[in-house]
Amino acid sequence: MKAIVVTDQAAGTAGMKLVERPVPQAAINDVLVEIHASGFVPNELTWAPTWTDRLDRDRTPSIPGHELAGVVTALGYGTTGLSVGQRVFGLADWHRDGTLAESVAIEARNLAPLPGDVDFTVGASLPISGLTAWQGLFVHGRLQPGQSVLVHGAAGAVGSMVTQLAKEAGAHVIGTGRAADRQAALDFGAQEFVDLDNDALEDIGAVDLVFDVIGGGIGKRSAGLVRAGGILVSVVGPVEARPDDGLAIDFVVEADRAQLTEIVQRVRDGRLRPHIGTVATLDDAVAAFNPKRRRPGKTIIRIRP
Repeated sequence: MKAIVVTDQAAGTAGMKLVERPVPQAAINDVLVEIHASGFVPNELTWAPTWTDRLDRDRTPSIPGHELAGVVTALGYGTTGLSVGQRVFGLADWHRDGTLAESVAIEARNLAPLPGDVDFTVGASLPISGLTAWQGLFVHGRLQPGQSVLVHGAAGAVGSMVTQLAKEAGAHVIGTGRAADRQAALDFGAQEFVDLDNDALEDIGAVDLVFDVIGGGIGKRSAGLVRAGGILVSVVGPVEARPDDGLAIDFVVEADRAQLTEIVQRVRDGRLRPHIGTVATLDDAVAAFNPKRRRPGKTIIRIRP
């Protein structure tokens, strides 16, 4: 099969190349999926699991990419809950070969059925962005109707999901970003917008929940905006500053079939719209990861037409 592999962490995307690899075998509780579309997060080349296994041993050349939509072609021993020929989408294990390939062996529990009226490109755009938003808001952030939410990067792939889900849940949403992101953030449902280059973040006052996808100085300043009993949720590593009278939680997104099912149902009925940017073929995948060529939103690689 064709696959993108990485061999040199220092080289970044220059160390990615398209090669021929053996088709993987489905182990116990696995399924083999013929991939139709794959999602990719550019900074995953900096993640330790891209380069090492759980025992910190080198596992290169490795296949990056962790989001997929495709069709089950084989079941491993003992696998239940899915069937050959079924359309699926989901989130691959961080420490195993990923989804920038024509096939992947993946634990069945990491997948959910993909309804026939949802395109594979859309399905591949949902796992990381959708699950990150869902878990940050409802599992870790404990969002309740009527609360206020500050969403950093509200026009991005994750932030746009956070904005829409929070708005649907009855929250007052304040989005942030650069000036060029204002209209997109408002279109996704933000009721207010803060231009991080020109507006004073502190002018928004206290909020119940901060969803931080930026970190650094913005994350530190945001901690001071969390009202008593509120929560700062971060997906950019250990929180550097904590609210005086609230919680600070950083987390890594996890696969969850029930949550994926909730997310895709919202896409089907029009309550949730993924922000898809660059769409490229597997042959053009390496070039698509060049920041100068990527459009705002989620980068998707179409493995099959």
